[in-house]
Amino acid sequence: MKILVINTGSSSLKYQLIDILNEEVLAKGLCDRIGIDNSFIKHTKAGSDAVVIEKDMINHKVAIKQVLDVLTDKKIGVISEMSEIAAVGHRVVHGGEKFHDSVIIDDDVMKTLKECIELAPLHNPPNIVGIEACQHIMPGTPMVAVFDTAFHQTMPRHAYLYALPYDIYEKYGVRKYGFHGTSHKYVAHRAAAMLGKSVDAVNIVTCHLGNGASVCAIRKGKSVETSMGFTPLAGLAMGTRSGTIDPAVIPILMEKEKMSIKEINDFLNKKSGVLGISGVSSDFRDIEAAADSGNERAALAIDIFCYRVKKYIGEYAAVMDGVDAVVFTAGIGENNPLVRKKVLSGMDYMGIEIDWDKNSIIGKELDISAPNSKVRTLVIPTNEELAIARETLKLLK
Repeated sequence: MKILVINTGSSSLKYQLIDILNEEVLAKGLCDRIGIDNSFIKHTKAGSDAVVIEKDMINHKVAIKQVLDVLTDKKIGVISEMSEIAAVGHRVVHGGEKFHDSVIIDDDVMKTLKECIELAPLHNPPNIVGIEACQHIMPGTPMVAVFDTAFHQTMPRHAYLYALPYDIYEKYGVRKYGFHGTSHKYVAHRAAAMLGKSVDAVNIVTCHLGNGASVCAIRKGKSVETSMGFTPLAGLAMGTRSGTIDPAVIPILMEKEKMSIKEINDFLNKKSGVLGISGVSSDFRDIEAAADSGNERAALAIDIFCYRVKKYIGEYAAVMDGVDAVVFTAGIGENNPLVRKKVLSGMDYMGIEIDWDKNSIIGKELDISAPNSKVRTLVIPTNEELAIARETLKLLK
């Protein structure tokens, strides 16, 4: 049984075609720099070398079409037609309070997803585009939505409620939801396995660092706190998102810059973060190259990002009364030794000691801790796709 998993991010799209009965990946790939210059797709057929195809992907709809084209290509594809795919599992960022678990997508689900666009303006639109594109090309094929918010439903009320009048929560569902839940859950279980322990016997801080980024406190296998909030805008400074700011800044900006509600929303979600600080790009590869060339704002953007990650690690260690492991995952967390070094330097007081030679690892699963470190630090490539495929199979059954 073949399941196609579509994992759409704000500027990227990962996909895997999985034979779910034996969890064998038949093909996988990444559409990168979507909406940015020099976009490309990196496609790997099982048993073959990766093929990189330069492709102008101005939006996620074009990226979805490219994915389906390579999967059915006579040379580099793995299926002859779309009918070989039993179902498609889609990562969906936000379902508000409507969805606490994965669901089979129907018209009512699609209506609710569109109602939630204002909660995740960078992600729900491309998620919806991905679903609609697949529905158009593969009519009748079951589609499943797996929500980022589900894993965080275990947060206690004192963690997810804001200090607003309680009726605001009751009327509008304004509360912390948290995101990247599929990734945080997956790497927490992998971390426990690497430590040789059950996931319910350890406390872990997981750092999902990509164009969108969040940190999660996982006590005994359950999410108890996370950096993103009502929307994915809160928490860390990200690619184009501001992260947490003083809310009083918003009316001041609206007045001084003559911004509408929509304009301030776009400003905070699409023009801020490391892009806004650096003035260079939302992509860390571009920012790091600029910093190496002497661009002070680019270097400052990296410092701001790393400072906030470090701050959350300390905060969440306190929330859980101690931590057994810190995990780095996602595009930046897995592949950027500089960011990990800036985050982890000077944390010996917490029992975090690093083997800096091991920290040079890129994209591989490894314990980068020094031998005597009391807290283990792990680099774990996330596999949201496998987790989504498992959820899809569960619903098909």
